[in-house]
Amino acid sequence: MHFQFSTASRIQFGCGTIANLCTETAARGKRILLVTGSRPQRHNAIKDDLLAHGLDILVVPIAGEPDTETILEASTCARRDQCDAVVAIGGGSVIDAGKALSALLTNHRNLYDYLEVIGKGMPLENAPAPCIAVPTTAGTGAEVTANAVLASTEHGVKVSMRHKAMIPDLAIVDPELTLDMPPHITASTGMDALTQLLEAMVSRFANPMTTALCREALPRAARSLPIAFANPGNIQAREDMSLAALFSGIALANAKLGAVHGFAAPIGGEFHAAHGAICAALLPAVMETNLTALEQRDPQNPAYGAFIEAAILLSGNPSATVYDSIGFIRSLTEKLHIHGLASIGITDEHHETIATKAARASSMKGNPVELTHDELLAILKKSM
Repeated sequence: MHFQFSTASRIQFGCGTIANLCTETAARGKRILLVTGSRPQRHNAIKDDLLAHGLDILVVPIAGEPDTETILEASTCARRDQCDAVVAIGGGSVIDAGKALSALLTNHRNLYDYLEVIGKGMPLENAPAPCIAVPTTAGTGAEVTANAVLASTEHGVKVSMRHKAMIPDLAIVDPELTLDMPPHITASTGMDALTQLLEAMVSRFANPMTTALCREALPRAARSLPIAFANPGNIQAREDMSLAALFSGIALANAKLGAVHGFAAPIGGEFHAAHGAICAALLPAVMETNLTALEQRDPQNPAYGAFIEAAILLSGNPSATVYDSIGFIRSLTEKLHIHGLASIGITDEHHETIATKAARASSMKGNPVELTHDELLAILKKSM
């Protein structure tokens, strides 16, 4: 057995850990690029505290999911202001933007030289600027992943800028920062975390360390996501989901993902919808198709046993079958009011193009079994 494992240099987890941000930031730089969501005023108190610590601050708000044009413009401003460290506070898109910008502060090739699929996928030449990631949602685990997902409007797809050095130096995960998430965002981000845990657990690159993380986090996500959705102020549920998201990010960074995220990249690049909701719509059909393909073509694949274990972890029933887990996911998405792909404007006419693009997505490499084009089309049809 051979595997490698990487994660953030330090992780601070727990309610109230946001209080450590200013001290940790001051130890890493003097001219700080503060990356926020579309309403940077939400973090005025943090900005004021950073200023009080004698730091210069350049605020870059990210509206929605970052695209290549936004990142190019922001990196130009950050270099002009000679920023030497990055603090990214927000959802997964904000943190992805922060990671990309920290890399571009010290690596000056054309952005497309570093992008997968639509670019050259070249490695970084230099270590990124110090980066602190502070999630305010519980979904992507971007605070501990090695890639930044960027949309290319020109190509109609989402792609990654990826390098192990892009994992943030410090992740501050404070579940209290997620308490004001509205239910629909709780649902979509939570389903992203749950999907990442499932895909990492059955990935062809899974290893004992990633599996251990998934074993711990899957039951937490299964029991606490519907609670956080129905009762946003339940701090125990929020803590479970923050931990599940964190563990999902560590797991995927080391074990990769699968067909759900392979589809999500081209769909998210062309259709306006929450990433986690796209994943939730696809997950039951992908699970069913993977299981059928494994049974027919590779019944000895260890992923099949991982599917069985995942079913038990999700349901808490030691007698659960792999197909029980599909029913569990379908029931959960109904409780969370997440609908099929047709609800975001996808029609049968889009299937061929989406399936072709999905087959080329980097996430597809981790799928436990290679799926045929017809199987990819069938997944889309079942997910409508």
